[in-house]
Amino acid sequence: MSIVWSEDPAAVDWSELSALYRVAPLGDKSPADLALVFGNSMYRTFAFESGRLVGAGRALADGRDCAYLCDVAVHPECQGQGLGRQIIERLLARCRGHRKIILYSVPGREAFYERLGFRRMTTAMAIFANQADAYERGYLAAP
Repeated sequence: MSIVWSEDPAAVDWSELSALYRVAPLGDKSPADLALVFGNSMYRTFAFESGRLVGAGRALADGRDCAYLCDVAVHPECQGQGLGRQIIERLLARCRGHRKIILYSVPGREAFYERLGFRRMTTAMAIFANQADAYERGYLAAP
């Protein structure tokens, strides 16, 4: 796999990224929403193979205290080949120097992130726009 990396949102076809999120599968995110959230993120990385977008990720960060990795997606045809690890490592390198780096995982993928140094938090809490869906998908612990 020969990957070309970019951090430039101008290099991205947002409809292509939206399709990647659907097949990854990380949900249905509109091209406009993805352009907005990636544009507002301090760090981002995009992986292209033969001109096709096959991976992406971003990090919200304040420059010193807290960084949050999110929206890491890898095309199913490229999963299991180290691309997800490379995306996380690239984002971690950009976040170096922050006192804490946080992410939340798709349920069932926690072991992948543990191998990259992440540890479970005992105090993390969240409010989701659709709380019932978050419970159903395993993002929230039962009350």
